[in-house]
Amino acid sequence: MLTLRIIPCLDMDEGFVVKGRRFRDLKRVGDPVSLARRYYLEGADEIVFLDVGATVKSRRIMIEVVEKISAEIFIPLTAGGGIKTVEDIRSLLLAGADKVSLCTAAVENPSLIAEASSRFGSQCVVISIDAARAKNSWHVFTHGGQVDTGLEAIEWAKTAEKLGAGEILLNSIDQDGMGTGYDLELLRRIGEAVKIPVIASGGGGELGHIYDAVILGRADAVLLASAFHFGTLTIPQVKEFLRTKGVNVR
Repeated sequence: MLTLRIIPCLDMDEGFVVKGRRFRDLKRVGDPVSLARRYYLEGADEIVFLDVGATVKSRRIMIEVVEKISAEIFIPLTAGGGIKTVEDIRSLLLAGADKVSLCTAAVENPSLIAEASSRFGSQCVVISIDAARAKNSWHVFTHGGQVDTGLEAIEWAKTAEKLGAGEILLNSIDQDGMGTGYDLELLRRIGEAVKIPVIASGGGGELGHIYDAVILGRADAVLLASAFHFGTLTIPQVKEFLRTKGVNVR
């Protein structure tokens, strides 16, 4: 079994880290640079930084924050939100990001995945899939969880892998911010469908949820936001618990 990665997520809107439930009712949590530094010092394996506002106005703010975060931490940083072109990706990588996360743009222009992986390497390309249950399957949503594309999530994950994605960031809209556990069925189904790493996101609120994501959901990494932001869990606590359960952590 590979070493599990513990990844705090910083969702930013208008310069502040925010958090809500099911992608709605966002509330300010704090400063992204300060939180990134804190999580780095606590032992995070990576940081994911997403501009959920993703407007043209916020583009410059996002790049500036990526520059500031990358100067403070010495672990991989994934940045995303509002990316539309290869030049957007280049700008974020030059600002200090190690990877970029594509969501809406990848669905609207799948060739961007292939072009990005060809130019920068598949290890830089993370495909963020915002998925919600639709009867007996899951649909892919775009535009911050507002638009139901009708795309089937498992098939989209397979397509993204074929186009050159190096990793899947799997966000359960149904579970987001609820603290009741990850969508284990969705996680397992996508993990079985692709060979690239899958990051579990949406719902982690207790130590047992993280263990279940690894053992039952077969996640390669777990992402948490609310549980870390609001002090329900700490990174050292999570890692110590997983070690006692026989899970490989750094």
